[in-house]
Amino acid sequence: MQLRQLNEAGGDLGYGVHIHQPPCPADKLRFLDVTMFYTAESGGVRTYLTAKQRWLEGQPEIEHIVVAPAGIEGRGAHFVGVPSVPIPYANGYRMPLSVRLAAHKMARLRPDLIEVGDPYHFAWAALRVKQRSNVPVVGFCHSDLPRLVERRFGPHAQRVALRYFRDLYRRFDLVLAPSQVMVRYLRELGVAHARHQPLGVDIDTFSPQHRDPDIRSRLGVPADTRLLLYAGRFTREKQLPLLVEAVRRLGPPYRLVLVGSGGVVPHCERVICVPFQPTATLARLIASCDVLVHPGDQETFGLVVLEAMASGRPVVGTHAGGIGELIDDATGVRVEPRSAEALAAGIEAIFERDLDAMGRAARAKVLAQFGWDRIIPQLMHQYAGVLGTQQQFELGLDPYYAPD
Repeated sequence: MQLRQLNEAGGDLGYGVHIHQPPCPADKLRFLDVTMFYTAESGGVRTYLTAKQRWLEGQPEIEHIVVAPAGIEGRGAHFVGVPSVPIPYANGYRMPLSVRLAAHKMARLRPDLIEVGDPYHFAWAALRVKQRSNVPVVGFCHSDLPRLVERRFGPHAQRVALRYFRDLYRRFDLVLAPSQVMVRYLRELGVAHARHQPLGVDIDTFSPQHRDPDIRSRLGVPADTRLLLYAGRFTREKQLPLLVEAVRRLGPPYRLVLVGSGGVVPHCERVICVPFQPTATLARLIASCDVLVHPGDQETFGLVVLEAMASGRPVVGTHAGGIGELIDDATGVRVEPRSAEALAAGIEAIFERDLDAMGRAARAKVLAQFGWDRIIPQLMHQYAGVLGTQQQFELGLDPYYAPD
């Protein structure tokens, strides 16, 4: 295997320390996932990496390792921590202390392929390993950095971020994006090798079977309450003040449950705030509400929307970003972004329909398209295209299959 021979010949890769890590066995491929987006609280990227790791554990020809900031949960045989410091006001995210040290940690593992999950320090560390040892690097675009920068710092900062974003992603061998809107955006920026790769959902963890008929009494609200739910980070781009205002306008019998952590949301007597919950508890809450509502308009995908659909719950969301691609007329209602009036109208409209029928359609769509057992093989085909035909056969994949 040419890639393996190149890796084993690496020796001292210029980081000042000779590599003593034994190579992966000749009959195995070693894949690394490296990212700063890996926190003690389960977020979208961590959910994706956990699902990938579980699937790959059943593939004896592949070894999978997560490289992420040290100081968080996840230590073990398949986790390598990089010294890091917490980022203030960043919801548990940590920054590696050194690109050079992160690159050294990666190089010691002698990977056959590296997937980068953020556009920051780990990305440049992975590209350093690529430059030194010819390891292919795949970038997964989980966040829209330029638009986040524009929202917080204005148009001038956005122009700087755009140049940085474009320059970085052009350097990867392949760029994956979880929504078609992000693929188009990347290609418009000149990242011609961007391809669509949706994320998935655990269809057993998120299921209508976890519905709790006593959820209203547990929350202390009347039995006839129309129960709305949002789950995720409480950050500016999620547009939660608009959602709170929409619920205030609607009045009785609507109540909103906000599950998550982060910034402060406006007070409203019709809103119940619940801190971050373990996955099993979150799955029960989602399955037990009437409708999931997501007002964000900058989502590259919208994993919680899939979790709600898998739980048999319809969704009200904006038609902007990745969320609009997940919802259709059979599974939810799409509304204009950044409008409390539109959100309120969308919520009223969905309660005029058969919520259970919409929930069944949502669950069926997820089962057909978004289970991890479907998504991860698609991802392996993306990898195979980077590694080459021989590796495709070694992965045990159908060489004539291509992801959607």
